[in-house]
Amino acid sequence: MRPPTRTSPVAALAAAALFLGACQGDDAEQPPAQPSASPAAAGAPEAARVGAADSACTLPVTFGTAEDWTAKAVKMDEDDELFAALAQRGPMTMACEVDAKPAGLIGFLRVWTGKTADPRAGLTAFIGDRALKPVFTEVQIGGQPGLEVVYEQKSQLDDELEPERAFLVPTGKGLVTVSLDSFDSGEYEDMLPAYELAKSSLKING
Repeated sequence: MRPPTRTSPVAALAAAALFLGACQGDDAEQPPAQPSASPAAAGAPEAARVGAADSACTLPVTFGTAEDWTAKAVKMDEDDELFAALAQRGPMTMACEVDAKPAGLIGFLRVWTGKTADPRAGLTAFIGDRALKPVFTEVQIGGQPGLEVVYEQKSQLDDELEPERAFLVPTGKGLVTVSLDSFDSGEYEDMLPAYELAKSSLKING
């Protein structure tokens, strides 16, 4: 998979694992992934915000980003079939990437937008029908009833099961989903504070 941002070959390979892993699954019985109980739940300090018209990505929401994480809008290229396929998950289309590489991590917070009448159905379609033992939790996000899912999927690199998570919130302009797309389980834990910051600081644009 080639990620929407243009990066070095090593970073591109790492990002390929993030995207292609989303298409993998395992029908064998596995224990459900559980939300982290680590201090990451408090979130990282906010260094900047993304989502406003004068920010790197114009979105239906704004949220805080951690120190050194950098945001970039994702521009659809309909002539690039592979790119278009990678930028579409269920009813959601990728709109923004918040890159962890400047902070020393390999991964992204990715923001997806879409429209569907049923948030649960939208998030279920987003993770795909081969996600392992998804656990859905109703949460308040930006003062609105939102939904978070924690699950596992098979790594594209070594077939190990890796934790995954995303949250979704309805807005007046459709649904917004934020996913944590890490390189491996170690990076996942290190990226959790930035993900929790996005969730706790999110505000819906008027």
